[in-house]
Amino acid sequence: MPGHEIAVDVDRAELFCCACGDQVYDRDFDAAVVLAQTAASTIGGNSSAAALIRCQQPENLRKRRRVDYRPWTPDLREQALVGNCSSPLESSNSGSDLPRGLRGMNNLGSTCFMNSVLQALLHTPPLRNYFLSDRHNRYYCQKMNGVNGNKNQNCLACDLDDMFSAVFSGAQTPYSPSKFLFSWWQHAANLASYDQQDAHEFFISMLDGIHEKAAKDRKPQSQGNGDCCIAHRVFSGILRSDVMCMACGFTSTTYDPCVDFSLDLEPSPGGSGKVASTKSNHSCNGEADCTSSGQNCRISTLMGCLDRFTRPERLGSDQKFFCQQCQVRQESLKQMSIRKLPLVSCFHIKRFEHSSVRKMSRKVDRYLQFPISLDMAPYLSSSILRSRFGNRIFPFDGEDEPDTSNEMSSKFELFAVVTHTGKLDSGHYVTYLRLSNQWYKCDDARITRVNENIVRAAQAYMMFYVQKMLYYKASEKLVTGEKEN
Repeated sequence: MPGHEIAVDVDRAELFCCACGDQVYDRDFDAAVVLAQTAASTIGGNSSAAALIRCQQPENLRKRRRVDYRPWTPDLREQALVGNCSSPLESSNSGSDLPRGLRGMNNLGSTCFMNSVLQALLHTPPLRNYFLSDRHNRYYCQKMNGVNGNKNQNCLACDLDDMFSAVFSGAQTPYSPSKFLFSWWQHAANLASYDQQDAHEFFISMLDGIHEKAAKDRKPQSQGNGDCCIAHRVFSGILRSDVMCMACGFTSTTYDPCVDFSLDLEPSPGGSGKVASTKSNHSCNGEADCTSSGQNCRISTLMGCLDRFTRPERLGSDQKFFCQQCQVRQESLKQMSIRKLPLVSCFHIKRFEHSSVRKMSRKVDRYLQFPISLDMAPYLSSSILRSRFGNRIFPFDGEDEPDTSNEMSSKFELFAVVTHTGKLDSGHYVTYLRLSNQWYKCDDARITRVNENIVRAAQAYMMFYVQKMLYYKASEKLVTGEKEN
């Protein structure tokens, strides 16, 4: 505008209006700066950098197309099918004030690790909606795979479908997941025993079992895509790892799919050892001071653990990486971030430490403060890159489309907490479920109402958060169908 002098912040490569006293955003300027910085850090400023800048146009700054959610209403044909092929659920008014679907599970012999995870999965909203809407029909799956009713095909998804039907039938007596346990033993033969197992290891193994079966039934897809199976559609995300050369600034970026986030607890002051992550040598700003039994301690927070997880980490001299620009091994700076958020984020707290040097294992009995509502925006790759290169919009970030949907659906709500009490080899797992703002304690076959303070005081081992708002991407088939009509 006339009379408005524009200045350039050289350090941050941003525009500033002297008349308005505020930053100015210009699309072409911002796109050119980002492309130049990306080309310089990944190519080294050679002759091909100009070609990259020419081929990448600002038109890449496009937003992901979304459509409004439209609830499903059955037509006349579907109403007839529902009426002829289904029966109403029996009333669950048997003197119990527990909501439908909340049912205890019998301990089949040190299987509290399995019961605790299954309770969380049975009340995972996207997973629950998938199975209760008959998206995986066990009878149809057996028919398609040529399996009769007397032969077990070891399909964990079929066993989950059977479990959802039984748990949400309205029955109040404890359920025995023996069929699911047998199928899981067939998948994970190395864990087939009546010994106590790790709940997190069971969670990962079970998701792998569902994924492997789905991969056999159809053409395999990328795990990070999230469309290969229901397990990855719900829990799969993508991590971004940036390793920057401290000599020239060259950055090597890799993307890895994940189904959970394993976080380290900060060691207590005066403690003897380090936790598994090398990030423990940083100062911790996510701790709350407390005094207990005359000894000083610090209570970790979930946000503090996430801050340490995404904090830049200087790799030691024994971890030098080969710089493509310097053509020699250099010291580097590594930083993790979240490229794609899953629908349900599972946070695993590393409470079990194993030292090969001391030949011993121990459990970290420290409490963790966690919020009911969690905003994951500060830990996204887009937020971290903006803080690194300046407050700007990136037209591309290793994918074809920007992560606009990530930023709009970064708010999560807690609905399940798996806790562990006792020692490393003789502990007990319990799950706390949040249904309609009321907490319930699932201790194998026993289910009781509890206060929120009881949940916060428990030693959280796994926490499950679901996105508050789900954004629906336009389907090509839907768009085509609308045009044809």
